[in-house]
Amino acid sequence: MSKSVSALAAVLLLASPALAQQKAAPKHFGIGAPIDAKALAGWDIDVRPDGKNAPSGKGSVKEGEDVYMAKCAACHGEFGESAGRWPQIAQGKGTLASSDPVKTVGSYFPYLSTVFDYIRRAMPFGDSQSLTNDELYAVTAYVLNLNDIVDDKFVLSKETWSQVKMPNGGGFYPDDRETSEKAFWNPKPCMTNCSGPVTVTGRANAIDVTPDDKTKKRAD
Repeated sequence: MSKSVSALAAVLLLASPALAQQKAAPKHFGIGAPIDAKALAGWDIDVRPDGKNAPSGKGSVKEGEDVYMAKCAACHGEFGESAGRWPQIAQGKGTLASSDPVKTVGSYFPYLSTVFDYIRRAMPFGDSQSLTNDELYAVTAYVLNLNDIVDDKFVLSKETWSQVKMPNGGGFYPDDRETSEKAFWNPKPCMTNCSGPVTVTGRANAIDVTPDDKTKKRAD
């Protein structure tokens, strides 16, 4: 190897760490500002299905009943049956495969973290994120109890998280349409200048949703 080539190789070796740092440097677009850790912590509150990142605290079913009656029952009903047109959050077991599925915490939600995280972020309605950690654990425990998932002596915390077994935990699976629906997929659908006969396959009046002269209401 010539001296010039050796010297060039030495320069490249010395410069490579600097080049790597230059590539890894963040890009700045002249807008916004860096977010500090304290501000980020307010958004970084997701909890994983195994309970990782759950906050400190605990709450019993009994304590949760008081929180629920004060802050939740007006919308969701005293027993989770819903009040008015607000969502039902309890029972509904065995309805998912029916023509009228009732999606509640007990019948539909796959993970405890799904329940916990939604209550934490969005409830009570109009006053979200106002619950303390203990109130959050307690009211979640009470909702679980309304769905017969835990008994009335249960205390929810990070330590007891794994004891909760959601009824529909095995009801979700990866999207399998590439195999289950492949038989009737059109591999080469028409995307431009498409034409062909158009036929009416059904009419709304067949299911009695089109008003006639006798039944139609006057539009003010």
